[in-house]
Amino acid sequence: MSAADQRKPIVVLVRPQLGENIGKTARAMLNFGLTEMRLVEPRDGWPNPSAGPAAAGADIILDRAQVYASTAEAVADCAHVYATTVRKRGVTKPVVTPEEASREIAGAQGRSAILFGPERSGLETEDVALARAILTVPINPEFGSLNLAQAVILCAYEWSKHEHLVQPTQEELLPPAPQEDLDGLIGHLEGMLEPKGYFLPESRAEATRRTLRGVLTKPSWNHLEIRTLRGVLSSLGRGPKT
Repeated sequence: MSAADQRKPIVVLVRPQLGENIGKTARAMLNFGLTEMRLVEPRDGWPNPSAGPAAAGADIILDRAQVYASTAEAVADCAHVYATTVRKRGVTKPVVTPEEASREIAGAQGRSAILFGPERSGLETEDVALARAILTVPINPEFGSLNLAQAVILCAYEWSKHEHLVQPTQEELLPPAPQEDLDGLIGHLEGMLEPKGYFLPESRAEATRRTLRGVLTKPSWNHLEIRTLRGVLSSLGRGPKT
């Protein structure tokens, strides 16, 4: 395992009930860069045929998942253990949010694990007792029920902020066009507006030109957008087809 993978928190599912939920959890993990899942006494055994379809392609997580007979064994090699729960269950421990936990994990020495309890009941007191801290989120007190994958994705997303993952849409964005291209667009438009009397009266012409430039500069057009706008202006300048 690489040093980068060693930094990542381990997702430990304690007595998970449904294979579909394990698969959905794997999908949530891989979406945000987490790669190691450990299972403690999965109710329906392991491997589970229902997990694969629900993972929607995150099979690498399921293939590498390890099964343990107890929560203590699953976190035996971890120096930092967080228990996800909305209740303290009488255990006095520090309480952190996913954001705070991910920040601690990113700066910690040694392996870290986050415990998630069974879908129906959550972690038992004995499981929480193994943790160094309780991880919880501000949630509607009248409806504090999260499904397993939702709980995992909240933590995984906060961790992803430390992984410098690339937002897919950002890869598709083109850089702003060079100033020369922008000046060409502005000049093109001004040349069409001038004979229409747009810049009259003359005393207001300079201010009107500045305002027009400000409007056209603000969007940070890329070169394809500017080329499209120039095409629009050229088309308008030719007049209607006969």
